[in-house]
Amino acid sequence: MTSLQLALPPSHLPRPYTSPPLLRLSSATSTSRWCSAVRASPPSLSFSSLPPSLHLHTHFSQGCSFIRSAWTRRSRSEAAKKPNRKSWKQRTDMYMRPFLLNVFFSKRFIHAKVMHRGTSKVISVATTNAKDLRNSLPSLTDHNACRVVGRLIAERSKEADVYALAYEPKKNERIEGKLGIVIDTIKENGVIFV
Repeated sequence: MTSLQLALPPSHLPRPYTSPPLLRLSSATSTSRWCSAVRASPPSLSFSSLPPSLHLHTHFSQGCSFIRSAWTRRSRSEAAKKPNRKSWKQRTDMYMRPFLLNVFFSKRFIHAKVMHRGTSKVISVATTNAKDLRNSLPSLTDHNACRVVGRLIAERSKEADVYALAYEPKKNERIEGKLGIVIDTIKENGVIFV
């Protein structure tokens, strides 16, 4: 049988001071006897091997005391109180997939750019509103214009040593039609999507 001795120094006892109580607890001690033995002890315990600033505080609940831990895991209710805390993916996605493709379709033009998420630096830009494309293309918004924009984005990204892009579709957005043509053309020209 193992026994545990708790010696309480006189500096942590409530006044008036009589004598330091000595508790001898064994592994066979029942819970009720242990609770009654601890109930007679003062509300704070400290060990002589610890520095004087570190104390183990006890908390009384229904006549039985237990030692309250200093660091505890956040409960779900505490996590729900802080909804602005970002998840692991939100915090690391900027570094795992740093180059983001942004495509915008207006009624008259098609705009595409690749941006570095960490520094907000624009790596490459292609638009059908540029002078050389505006005068050479028959239509600035058809499927052929989407292929031209995708090819230009891929070439200019590779010139900047960027060979992997990421695209985050908006809510309820499908990668099809003109957007699908732009992304497929970028893939065909040697740039992968992660």
